[in-house]
Amino acid sequence: MQARHYQRVVVKLGTSTLTAGTPRLAPAVIVELVRQMAQLISAGAQVVLCSSGAIAAGRERMQLPAMPGPTIVPRQMLAAVGQPRLMALYEQLFGLYGQTVAQVLLTRGDFSRRRSYLNARMTMTAILEQGVVPIVNENDTTATEEIRVGDNDNLSAMVAGLVDADLLLLLTDQPGLFTGDPRKDAAAQLVGEVNEPEIPPALWAAAGMSDTGLGVGGMVTKLQAADLARRGGATTIIAHGREPNVITRACAGEAIGTRFSALTTALDSRQRFIWAGWDGHAHVVVDAGAAEALRGGRSLLPVGITAVTGPFERGDPVAVLDAAGHELARGLVNYDAADVSRLKGQRSTAIASVLGFSYGDEVIHRNQLVRREGGREGSHEAA
Repeated sequence: MQARHYQRVVVKLGTSTLTAGTPRLAPAVIVELVRQMAQLISAGAQVVLCSSGAIAAGRERMQLPAMPGPTIVPRQMLAAVGQPRLMALYEQLFGLYGQTVAQVLLTRGDFSRRRSYLNARMTMTAILEQGVVPIVNENDTTATEEIRVGDNDNLSAMVAGLVDADLLLLLTDQPGLFTGDPRKDAAAQLVGEVNEPEIPPALWAAAGMSDTGLGVGGMVTKLQAADLARRGGATTIIAHGREPNVITRACAGEAIGTRFSALTTALDSRQRFIWAGWDGHAHVVVDAGAAEALRGGRSLLPVGITAVTGPFERGDPVAVLDAAGHELARGLVNYDAADVSRLKGQRSTAIASVLGFSYGDEVIHRNQLVRREGGREGSHEAA
């Protein structure tokens, strides 16, 4: 395999890719894609798989000759039938390469509520750190609007931001984004790269919706996803799912499909959120040992905290001050003000016994800290 250009990758597989354009799941196609993801993982990368296909798998199991129209409830029923079949297939195929998988079901609401977002982020991070492949899908058995809109493309872009991915790979039944619909316009040309801050109106106009009846997305939702992901710091590539070695080639930096350059880095995006989100009041004071640890790029542990000023909730931006009142950093806290007050001066091993639960050893993890250096904002890049 060529040298890796990306460390954390979100791969989105559409229904048309998983079925190879047929009414059934295509195991031969899926195992080849799994092989490529396993190869990427063996080379040291982390992979998140966002998979469509639950409704198609349910339709196949129920032996329905056609989709039951646009009504939501039958689609929810098919998703409920198909999701365990889809996961069983992934577990079997990833197992061929010694990879463990985890099922993660999300909806848009999990990204709009701060607490839900933080819980999802921590869970996904823990899964990836254990070398497990999280397989994400919309919670189609309870979601309604998401099914109607067909939001797995945008969901994958949200997931890319959630896990700070540096590449989102959208695999579909087209080689990429064209200047027109190649199925109807012989003069349509493949767009190799999009670097403009704003996607040109002509490209939005050229993006057409799916007419296969297999999925509920199309090139429009992929264009939306690409725009969302690149603004969050992830390079995005739209490519054909059956292009030979498409995943490994894209992750090695080869020009393939349509590439949307990231407009910022994930760290910069998170930095802006943390600095802009602080209310100007919530802060913790730390001792000299903790201050030195923060300057060295370490996480903030409860043992180093000497005072707490609130209120703040879990997930809020909080300032970290030294004993002299100088601001050292700001970060997103894992515990609310009342809990941090109970934990101050305690070792991390005592968190569960003091609170009766634990969200982790850190009050603020180093990945959620933005340090102030030399009187200006500075950021720590986690090792």
